[in-house]
Amino acid sequence: MIFDRAVPPQGTVKDWLDARADSAGVAIVFPETKETLTWRVLRDAARDMAKGLVGLGVRQGESVAVVHPNGREGVLALYAALYGGFRATMINLAAGPDAIAYALEHSGARFAFVHDSQTEAIGRVAPAGLTIIAPGMLNGQADIPAFDASQHALLMYTSGTTGQPKGVVHSHASLLAGGWTTAIAHDLSSSDRGFCVLPIYHINGLCVTMMGALVSGGSLAMAAKFSASRFWAQAEATEVTWFSVVPTIISHLLHHETDPSPQVRKRLRFGRSASSALAVETQSAFEDRFNVPIVETMGLTETAAQILSNPLPPGVRKIGSPGVGYGNDVCILTSDLKPAPAMQEGEIAVRGPNVMVEYLHNPEATTKTFNGEWLRTGDLGHIDEDGYVFVTGRLKELIIKGGENIAPREIDEVLYSEPDIIEAAAFARSCKSYGETVEAAVAVKPGSKLSEAALIKLCQDRLGTFKSPDTIHFLDELPKGPSGKIQRLKLADMV
Repeated sequence: MIFDRAVPPQGTVKDWLDARADSAGVAIVFPETKETLTWRVLRDAARDMAKGLVGLGVRQGESVAVVHPNGREGVLALYAALYGGFRATMINLAAGPDAIAYALEHSGARFAFVHDSQTEAIGRVAPAGLTIIAPGMLNGQADIPAFDASQHALLMYTSGTTGQPKGVVHSHASLLAGGWTTAIAHDLSSSDRGFCVLPIYHINGLCVTMMGALVSGGSLAMAAKFSASRFWAQAEATEVTWFSVVPTIISHLLHHETDPSPQVRKRLRFGRSASSALAVETQSAFEDRFNVPIVETMGLTETAAQILSNPLPPGVRKIGSPGVGYGNDVCILTSDLKPAPAMQEGEIAVRGPNVMVEYLHNPEATTKTFNGEWLRTGDLGHIDEDGYVFVTGRLKELIIKGGENIAPREIDEVLYSEPDIIEAAAFARSCKSYGETVEAAVAVKPGSKLSEAALIKLCQDRLGTFKSPDTIHFLDELPKGPSGKIQRLKLADMV
């Protein structure tokens, strides 16, 4: 299989893994354990495990749950499911027992790969009929039936802010296309090594880094989890050339005393930010301190991660924008779901080879999400004359005060301009007078003398009184999903 920057990947994950195995190069290094996994060893192990699953009676397209943190075992479990033509069902370890129980039940999984650290927790919530795959169960060797790129490959549950999570289904074609959009946007090649510190049970860790490496022929360093104190040392030891993180990680690195070595700065081509908007002040401060360019991007679980990216330097990076479409088309829909002209705000929509197949067992939600050939993202924004998208907020997160729409991100940006702020998020609070009013929550550097009054005044000076928070809550840490994205809609209940 050949990586073609002009054409989405053809074939299945199985085909691409076979092709990479022929090269016998390194696939993944694990800095904590010092293990190295070659593509050939990875393929051989995944193939044997897949044959064992066939021997257990697992059917093509059937869900196989993967309950693993980042690590060698989790990688092998994921690729075994993909290699055999099964639907890899990634269980979010941070989702809580109710959401995990729902995903296991809803997916219909009869078998699960479960890490030792998760066995007890899964035992408490597993539905009747779920079998945890124990050592020795996959010894049987049955032939893997043929399947094509339309076969279901991945089932990943959104972390949903209201109601039950939705199960996003990707085919082999859309899953590989997700890695391809990353590879073409960032000009990845076989000489690149990405740094995966985000969990592979989240679409960013799985598609951007893992599928990006598979399609481009490069390799990965995979950490068990992000550590601000170890990040730069691990990057140096594993010789990474790029990394993919989220804004909260960029902020934590910026507020940590550790700096990268000259060798790391020289080797790193770029860092990549996704999953939520990156504050302009945070990006500028990071680049000024570390001399590592940050490429802001945007993606969704429903689009196998990336839909937008800023160009790499020396291309024009518009700070505050997640960039332009790579490998897919993006438009703005008006309130009557018609394409909007340049600079007019509306809902961001996308079409392309990386778009999901459906929401599992939820045709109503699937129909609502698709507007013809366009997938509605639920994000608000506009496209400028150069084709760059600017995100102004989420439809569900808009604060409607006295009938006026207020985008929380506008308030976040002002709060992040204060150097002591590590995390910040504005949110709506019900109010009898205005319907909703504005509040915010922040996490600050240890020892900071910042006061609520000072932050409110900062907002009022920049935004005026109407848009500014009435109350600002100081928390040790803001609630976050598995990728590190702040869960804004949980804040009103928390505080």
